[in-house]
Amino acid sequence: MNTLPVCSSSSSSLSAPAPAASRALRLHPLLLAVLCAWSSSTLAQQAAASGGSSEAASLPTIEVRGSGSVAERKQLPQTTASVTADAAANSINVTDSSDALKYLPSLSVRKRYIGDTQSPLATRTTGVNASARSLVYADGILLSALVNNNNGNGSPRWFMVAPEEIERIDVMYGPFAAEYPGNSYGAVTEITTRMPQQFEASIKAQYAQQDFSQYGASGTYRAQEYNVGLGNRSGALAWRFSVNHLDSYSQPVTYITAASQPAGTTGAVLAQDRTGKNLYVLGAGNLTHTVQDTARLKVSYDFTPALTATYTLGFWQNQANADPQSFLKNASGATAYGSGFSSNDVDQQQWMQSLELRSKTGGEWDWQLAASTLSASRDLTRTSTAAFPAGQSCGAGTIADASGTGWSTVDAKGIWRPPGSAQVISFGAHVDRYTLATPTWNTSNWISGGNGTLASDSRGKTETSALWAQDVWRLAPSLKSTLGARYEWWRAFDGRNVSTSGNTVFAVNQPQVSHNGLSPKASLAWALADDWTTTLSTGRALRFPTVGELYQNVLLNGVYLQANPNLKPEKVWSTELAIEKQLQEGQGKWRISLFEERVSDALISQSSTIGSGVASYTQNVDRTRQRGIEAAFERNDLLVRGFSLNGSVTWVDARILENKGYVATTAGAASVGKRTPYVPEWRATLVASYKPDDRWTYTVAGRYSGRVYATVDNTDINTHTYQGFDGYTVFDARVRYRVDRHWSAALGVDNLTNRDYFLFHPFPQRTVFAELKYDF
Repeated sequence: MNTLPVCSSSSSSLSAPAPAASRALRLHPLLLAVLCAWSSSTLAQQAAASGGSSEAASLPTIEVRGSGSVAERKQLPQTTASVTADAAANSINVTDSSDALKYLPSLSVRKRYIGDTQSPLATRTTGVNASARSLVYADGILLSALVNNNNGNGSPRWFMVAPEEIERIDVMYGPFAAEYPGNSYGAVTEITTRMPQQFEASIKAQYAQQDFSQYGASGTYRAQEYNVGLGNRSGALAWRFSVNHLDSYSQPVTYITAASQPAGTTGAVLAQDRTGKNLYVLGAGNLTHTVQDTARLKVSYDFTPALTATYTLGFWQNQANADPQSFLKNASGATAYGSGFSSNDVDQQQWMQSLELRSKTGGEWDWQLAASTLSASRDLTRTSTAAFPAGQSCGAGTIADASGTGWSTVDAKGIWRPPGSAQVISFGAHVDRYTLATPTWNTSNWISGGNGTLASDSRGKTETSALWAQDVWRLAPSLKSTLGARYEWWRAFDGRNVSTSGNTVFAVNQPQVSHNGLSPKASLAWALADDWTTTLSTGRALRFPTVGELYQNVLLNGVYLQANPNLKPEKVWSTELAIEKQLQEGQGKWRISLFEERVSDALISQSSTIGSGVASYTQNVDRTRQRGIEAAFERNDLLVRGFSLNGSVTWVDARILENKGYVATTAGAASVGKRTPYVPEWRATLVASYKPDDRWTYTVAGRYSGRVYATVDNTDINTHTYQGFDGYTVFDARVRYRVDRHWSAALGVDNLTNRDYFLFHPFPQRTVFAELKYDF
């Protein structure tokens, strides 16, 4: 039977007529928690009478290593969407692990070019600049960079996992599992990598090419990527090793703009900024050449059939340089430059390590201990400040050093399956620490000079400790409740900001701050019939400020990030009612989810133009509300055998309800009642895949997103411009052919119709892919 190419959604949900569903969406979360607790106590005898022990044994547990989703294996209540390795290989043009999420419901990754290291994940209710409102893990190792909440150094470290290692990816929506911190209120992405059962080897080569034209910039930009993987199992020992090499050139990532064209020059392009004011585009910026290498080793050893240790080591390095392209000409026809032109070189090395010890008896007790670290051993960005054209090859500049920035986590988890009970009780403790270190030095030669005087410095740490517990209780064969809670202690400390002006040094030691709180969770699932399930879930989440939001002052890719040490944590109540129908004979499924999220003290990043630069800062907005409907479907063997269709549509009404700290930047502007920044009203995906036999797979897919606002007062009315946010419809295609059991080849196109659009930055135009792979 043919399977769907990409999207697999699952949930156990609670059914209600449409008016009741609308009322349920407004149900106070505490009332739902009381309802679940009452149901647990009143139906306990019914559960025991129906054979509680056998019901408990049939429940998947946190230790089960099956082929199902993470939510199924861990008994988590969230709605889940998944993509497998085979589906991604057949139907998606994948160059890094984030591409595999491309067609899942309500998700988007802001990936500006192949090799982009700044690719945050946006979810149902969170935007492309809110990286700390979702979590990304690979085999339990945190890839989300919770050192910040932005499009830059807060982006997940997708590059630490090569696509060829992935077995499946599961995305779980909402903060309904006590196991995860409050950053989960957007979504949790769990990447599971493969471990071999026998010797295996593979090699893949991929080539991509984009022809790009916008304003006065045009060119052809290419990328090539190679991956080699090896693995084996010998008795109790299993290992897998993967190396990946990428060499990529980007289209322009930014533009240099000014209020007027420099005197004595021609060639500037007249345009408008995102508020509708006239400006001149003087040239393109950050045309980036990046060369990246990744190596990853994963080793597991079974001390006994019930006790396994796993060690993972990952290394990534990046050498990149970004240069501008001027549109200006002087009177003699030679290239001219104005202010705002600069180049930069990047030299990065990052290490990832984890060690896990896990029991897997499947009996009354099981446990897990895990520790992980991800840190930058070298992270230097050299930027020119001298006037061009001389500044392009020499002259003064700065050196930003983020070496030492990183994080570490420790988790202890247990699970108890009481004999003769219909319950599965899981619990755990968690500790993490995030460290920010970003001194910037002046230098006399930005290309090869050493550190001179200190220009600025931002440092700080955050630390969170947590205890959590969750009780999954099968009240009856068709009824299950999940009650959980998470208590967290958070503090920020060692904050320090330094800046210089001439010979004057300004230094501030920021005060230590701390917060703590309880996050209860509740879920009630009801199987109305073998093919109908419903789930009503609610949960509170605390999303604490990142160390970067609190302390970082830095210039990053032309954007000044401004610190705010007085931020309060976000307080979130999220509720979802999901209804799911399984089609007969495994032909697919469909799901409708109604959801509402209310956030107090929402941490929202704002950007404003200062001269030719952009400043970004974070503020607490008193109250926001995001509510909406998500519909997703899958259909196998539609009309003819081998033809599959899946897709999703999401509507979100995202509003600012209260914002006492708002200061109008435009006469008559207001923020209350306006759309929450970066959340589109509509999103949609559609994927059609035809697999006539075991050799050929043909796929055509579409992605749609409505326009978004980047400001709390929605004054950025002009979308199709640099720093604006267009709505877009993008079509992709892929054809894959399996030559034999060893060889396969693929051709693909992203942005088939060559859509020209901006998401602050100019996004890729039509890109063609070619791929060849050999599996031993």
